[in-house]
Amino acid sequence: MTETLYCYVHPNRETSLRCNNCNRPICASCAVRTPTGYRCRECVRERQKTFETSEWYDYVLGFIVAALLSGIAAFLVTLIGGIGFFGWFLIAAGAPTAAVAIAEGVRAVTKRRRSRQLFITIAAGVVLGALPVILFQVITQNFFGILFQVIYLIIATPIVYTRLSGIQLFR
Repeated sequence: MTETLYCYVHPNRETSLRCNNCNRPICASCAVRTPTGYRCRECVRERQKTFETSEWYDYVLGFIVAALLSGIAAFLVTLIGGIGFFGWFLIAAGAPTAAVAIAEGVRAVTKRRRSRQLFITIAAGVVLGALPVILFQVITQNFFGILFQVIYLIIATPIVYTRLSGIQLFR
């Protein structure tokens, strides 16, 4: 006769699944499918923590470097905005280049340490670094300047995040 197992999180649910790491019984709603089998949420969380290596000061340094470099890039976008129609092409080519420079600058300062919260903090630094230039554009009522800044941020922010986090859109 086999023993009836109950989920360790939901004691009233019968199950036949076990976590392949800690061997505790888990129900289907608690099971997380991994390439090596089903695991409980606690084991998955513990495994993810091993990849989070950032220190508290990485948040501060990463934010400051991202904001400073983004402010410089936003200023350059303002200069490009005065060129006219050709400026659209320069923004389309320059924003990804600026994003790579920002990501590599931050990566050098944080010594390649990583965590999801760090990447979000750095993305916020990119946006807030461009804010003074955007506010100047709003005060001077420069519509195209604001538009160019928005295009810069729409292109640069996700590139910085994906470059730091290692997300690969194409393999």
